[in-house]
Amino acid sequence: MRKADVVIIGSGIAALMAAEEICQSKNVILFTKKKIFDSNSMLAQGGIAAVMTDDDSWELHQQDTLEAGCYINNEKAVEELVKNGTKSMEDLVSFGMKFDMDPNGRFHLGREGAHRKNRILHAGGDATGKHLVETMYKRLEDKITIIENEMAIDFIIKDHKCVGVYALAENGELKIYYANATLLATGGIGSMYQFSSNNQSITGDGIAMAYRAGCGMADLEFVQFHPTMLYVNGECKGLVSEAVRGEGAYLVTKNGRRIMKGIHPFEDLAPRDVVSRAIYNEMKNGEEIYLCISSIDNFEERFPTISSNVKNNGIDLADGYIPVVPGAHFHMGGVKTNTNGETNIPGLFAVGEVASTGVHGANRLASNSLLEGIVFGKKVARFIAKLPSMMIDVNVMKYEIPRLRTLPTKNDIRDMMMKYVGIVRTEEGLAKVINYFTDYLESVELETHAMTLEELEIYNMITTGKLVADAAFNRKESIGSHFIELVNEPANL
Repeated sequence: MRKADVVIIGSGIAALMAAEEICQSKNVILFTKKKIFDSNSMLAQGGIAAVMTDDDSWELHQQDTLEAGCYINNEKAVEELVKNGTKSMEDLVSFGMKFDMDPNGRFHLGREGAHRKNRILHAGGDATGKHLVETMYKRLEDKITIIENEMAIDFIIKDHKCVGVYALAENGELKIYYANATLLATGGIGSMYQFSSNNQSITGDGIAMAYRAGCGMADLEFVQFHPTMLYVNGECKGLVSEAVRGEGAYLVTKNGRRIMKGIHPFEDLAPRDVVSRAIYNEMKNGEEIYLCISSIDNFEERFPTISSNVKNNGIDLADGYIPVVPGAHFHMGGVKTNTNGETNIPGLFAVGEVASTGVHGANRLASNSLLEGIVFGKKVARFIAKLPSMMIDVNVMKYEIPRLRTLPTKNDIRDMMMKYVGIVRTEEGLAKVINYFTDYLESVELETHAMTLEELEIYNMITTGKLVADAAFNRKESIGSHFIELVNEPANL
C-alpha cells in the first residue's frame, strides 16, 4: 500500500504536463503498465498546432477546429485550447524543447489537413512527440515517483468518492495506491483495431475502468482513422504523417489516378474522415492506394523517421510511391469531463485522449492532440493542485477481481472492431459486434485470484468495444468520423 497526494495513471504528454505542474506543490506517483516511453505521444510525428505568425490568429485556428469537428465541438473548450497555444509553445521552449527552425531562425511551420495556415511546429523533422516526451521526462525524473510495469485494474471508490486505484504488477502481485486525487491519462483505444498507428499498449483500459467505476461517457462513437498508414503484405507497419501531404504528397491508385480530385475542396488535405473514406471506397473496389512523394525535395532529410521505417519494410523511396491504408489513430470520445478534468466522481479526474471535453467534436483537427495534452494537462493540474487534502480511510473492502470464463484473442477483437466499428459502419454490423461482446461480458464471475495482464487487457477491450459499438449504433446519422452506410455488410479492407 502506498499513499500520495496525486496518483497519475499513464505516461503520455497529458500525464507528464500534469505531473510537471502538480509536483511543484504536491507529492506525485505516476505509473504506467509498460515503460515510461510506451505512449502514443512518443510516436507522434506531425507536430503541435499553434498560432505563431502575424497572419494567423486564434480565431482562425478555432474556426478550423470547429469545421473539422463538424460544429458539434464544445466551443468553450476549443477557445481555451487555441488561445493557450502560443503561450504553451513559449513555455515548452523555456523547458528546453528544441523545435525545428528555418534558415532565418524562425519556427519552421508545416501545414496539415484542414488547416488554412501553416501553424504546425515540429522537432527532429517527424519525431516531435519523441522530443517532447523526452524533454518533459528530463524535467520530471527526479521530482516524482515513477513506477513502470504495473497495470491499473480498477479505481477504489468509497462513499461515492475515488480514493485511489488497484494495480497489478508483472509478477501478479496486487498493489493498492491511495490518493487525494487520481488522474486518469491512459490514452485512447487505437490498438483495439486491426490497423492502427497506436502503441500496442493502448487498449482502452482507461475507459473500461472509468465505466466500471460509474463515470459518464461521451462521444465514444467518434474514432478517427488516419488515412496513411504504411501498408505492407496486408499489415500496417507504422504511420506516414499527414505532414507528408502538407509538403505536397498526394494519393493515387496503382495507375496514377489522383483519388481526392473532386472529393473535397482541400483535396489531399481534406479532413481525415473524408480522406480515409475515399481510400476505403477505392480499396473496397479492388484498388491499391499509394502516397506519391515524388514532388518533395530532400524527403529523407525532412522525414527521417518515416524514411527509415519505409526502407526497413522493403519499400524503395526512389520509386516515389508509399503503399498506404487507413488505421485507427485517435479517439475523440472518452470519459466525460469538464475542462478542469472533473468526472462525475469526486476525486477522479481524466485528461488527454481518454477524456472527452468535446474539444474535438466529431473529428479532431490534425496536430491538436499534443496541444490538447499540453494545454489541458497543465489546466487540470492547476485545478487539482488547489484542492484541499482529504482524509483517506484506508480500510477498504476486500477487492473482488472480475474474471471472464471465456475470452477471445486480441486479434479476434481487432478484426471485429475493424470490420464492424471501423471507417464505414452499418446497423447490421454494429448489432452483430454488440452481441459478440455481450456474450463474453455475460460470462463475468468474481474470483479471488487475479487475471493475468493479458487477460485484463482483453477484458478491457471487450468492455470498451461494446461501449463504442453501442454509441455508434445509437447515433443514426453520419457525421464526422462516424459514417453509417445503408448496406448489409461492410467490406473488408
